[in-house]
Order: sequence, then structure tokens, then C-alpha cells
Amino acid sequence: MLSLYFIPYLVIVSGLGSVSLWLFYPLWLIMGFGIVGIGASVMHDSNHGSYTENKAVNRLLGSVLNILGGYSRNWKIQHNILHHTYTNIAGLDEDIDAGAIIRMSPDKPLKRYHRYQHIYAWFLYCLMNLFWITAKDFKLLFRYDKNNLLVKENITLRKAIIELALLKVLYVAYIFVLPILFSGVAWYHIVTGFVLMHLIAGFSLACIFQPAHVVETSDFSSPTDERKMENYWALHQILNTADFAPDNKLVCWFIGGLNFQIEHHLFPHVCHVHYPSIAKIVAKVAKEHNIPYIVMPTFGSAIAAHGKMLKMLGRNEKLNFQ
Repeated sequence: MLSLYFIPYLVIVSGLGSVSLWLFYPLWLIMGFGIVGIGASVMHDSNHGSYTENKAVNRLLGSVLNILGGYSRNWKIQHNILHHTYTNIAGLDEDIDAGAIIRMSPDKPLKRYHRYQHIYAWFLYCLMNLFWITAKDFKLLFRYDKNNLLVKENITLRKAIIELALLKVLYVAYIFVLPILFSGVAWYHIVTGFVLMHLIAGFSLACIFQPAHVVETSDFSSPTDERKMENYWALHQILNTADFAPDNKLVCWFIGGLNFQIEHHLFPHVCHVHYPSIAKIVAKVAKEHNIPYIVMPTFGSAIAAHGKMLKMLGRNEKLNFQ
């Protein structure tokens, strides 16, 4: 997966990609898929501490996100703490918080323009990565400091801002400055390639994560006034996640087993290579206890299910998903 990103980059910086723009732009597109592969199958497990038993290796591979323009400290807070603890709970799970422009939960206010979100959301998904690496990381730092979440990473806001700023400078240096100096291609082609790379990555990552949670079968239950959940943690995870394409080995390999979202949410500290085997056990137990266990047969059916849900959420104030 690392080679899918770094080999095209080296070809670009070496000047070999300047032979033709028909070669130059596909190299950036391949890097976009490299971001997806690294993020889903390497970085994701590593930051969960499940890629290997060696903690140092997990930390090293988890920090690869910093090289891709992200910030691993923010990711671990948003994903490991918020998303996995408060899955599909509006206001707490930031994975379903797209601001006011996309309604991903029945508990979010319904706007007139949401009627068309099943059409325009896909275009906005493309911008997800670009927003994250430019503005969102800094925005999240202040939010997490306000909510006392940075202590989970044993870092102060001041140190985190300095660290993040330095990482962004290094990212700009190698992703823009070096190609401009050595690729032999005009700067505006490099900027265009960079944008294409992140459009591909943003769209692909959204198509991996959103169909696993924002579908018609999800529960979307909210805490009571006493801030207690109606269901216990494990049941809440099963009711708010869905598997897809379980028999597609290529999909499973490329996205690091994230098509087995139910198993991942139940056992986030287990390496994804074990999910297919665990899934058989989880499905059996769910059936024995009459618990819904949602599996969509293909990746295409998962995308269709998410599109249908976006359309439903855009037309109804409150839906009954039970």
C-alpha cells in the first residue's frame, strides 16, 4: 500500500513523469488510491493498536497519516474515542457531522435543500480530504482542547498547534515544493494533480465509511435525558453498523477489512485479517438472540443503500428505522 503512494510520487519528483501529461496526471490519481489503501488497511489498524503486537511499530505506521497531510492525534480522538464510543449519535459522532449541508441523521434539522442531498452529497464527499488537510485539523484542535480531549494524547493545545503547523509545512514542502523544483512540469499542473489526488481519496473514503453506518437499517438511537443509552454498547454497535461485500477478497484487502464494520466495531483492537472468521461467529450469535445482522452482498449495493438513505433523510423530519 505504501508503494501505491510513494512510487508514483518518486516518479513525479524524478522528472520521469514529465514525459507526458497523460502519464503525469494518472500518477497523481494512483497516489489518491494510495492514500485510501494506506489509510484503510495500514494506518487505521495501526492507530487502533491492532496492526501488530509491537506498540512502537503501530505508532510508527499510525503516524504515516501525518505524511499524507492529516494529523494522527486528531484522527485518534475523532475515530477511536468519539466515533467508536458514540456511533451514529448526532452531536457526538463526528463521522456523521457534515454541518448543515448534508443531513446524515434523523436527529439533525431538516432543510429544504436536503431534498437534493442524494444528488449533491457525492460531489461534496470529493472535497472531504481537501477540507480536512487545510482547515479541519486546526479547527478540531481547538474543539478538542475545549472539550478536554487533548489530554488523551498527553499534549497541550500550544504544543499541538506547533506540531501540527510544522507537519503541514513539511507536507507542503514535499508535495508542492519538491515537485515544482524537480518534476519538470509547470506548477499549475502540480496543483491540479494534487487536487485530483485528494478528490479521489475523499470520494473513495466516504464510499467506504458512510455505507457502513448511514443506511436505512441503522438505529440512530440517542441518549436519554440522563445521558444513558437505551441499548448496551455492543448491541448499539451492531444496530448502527452494516457489513458489505463479505465475499469480495479484493475489496477486503484494499480497504483493510472495513467492509466488516460490525466486527470492527465489536473488536476494534483485533487485526482486520481475522474479521471474516469472526463474522461467522457474530452472525450466528446475532441470529440466536434475534438481533438484526445487516450484510449487503456487494459494494455496489452498499453504495445504493447509502444513496437511498440520503434521499430518505432529505425528505423526512424523523424516520422510524426499526
